[in-house]
Amino acid sequence: MQYSHEVEKMICVTKGPNHGPAPIPEEGKWVQARQIGDISGLTHGIGWCAPQQGTCKLTLNVKEGVIEEALVETIGCSGMTHSAAMAAEILPGKTILEALNTDLVCDAINTAMRELFLQIAYGRTQSAFSEDGLPVGAGLEDLGKGLRSQIGTMYSTRKKGVRYLEMAEGYVTRIGLDENNEVIGYEFVNFGKMADFIKKGDTPDAAYKKSMGKYGRFDAAVRQIDPRQE
Repeated sequence: MQYSHEVEKMICVTKGPNHGPAPIPEEGKWVQARQIGDISGLTHGIGWCAPQQGTCKLTLNVKEGVIEEALVETIGCSGMTHSAAMAAEILPGKTILEALNTDLVCDAINTAMRELFLQIAYGRTQSAFSEDGLPVGAGLEDLGKGLRSQIGTMYSTRKKGVRYLEMAEGYVTRIGLDENNEVIGYEFVNFGKMADFIKKGDTPDAAYKKSMGKYGRFDAAVRQIDPRQE
């Protein structure tokens, strides 16, 4: 290490007490993190691309600095789905520092990684106060039994009003309107369940009907419309 002439001429002053870094909460204990291996936790975060045309929700489960589990969910850009496939292969096994400095293919995924790094490094994780943290596999809980991302897609215009297209329950097939043409409920089909029924041997038609449901006062609707056609 080189020192400038000015520094070499300085008188040496003894450093006072060194208490180390402030402890952060990690998996039910307080940790003074001094190196990447000191970091553990599960957390979520979002990122966006430069033109802000798409976003990524990233979930990481980190144990002793190493990413053991990654869930990559994207929306708004068709290319992001392929980027997510590559990022999901890249992330596990890397330390969070390696991942921060790795090209994760999509700008939105890279931004999500940056935001998660900040959360994890400062102890702002979902598992900060969970003793021993969460097991590898906990990331799948966000997806539910059908292992599908929860997506809400709504469209509206001032002239024609709102159209519900996709809810957490599934693809909206019809929305119910009352006498004032206000939405009071909707009918949906859960494609995750439908695919599972088909894999178990049901015909597509039977699986489709078994996967349908209703929400709100759909049955009391004066009028029912297809939000994609009407």
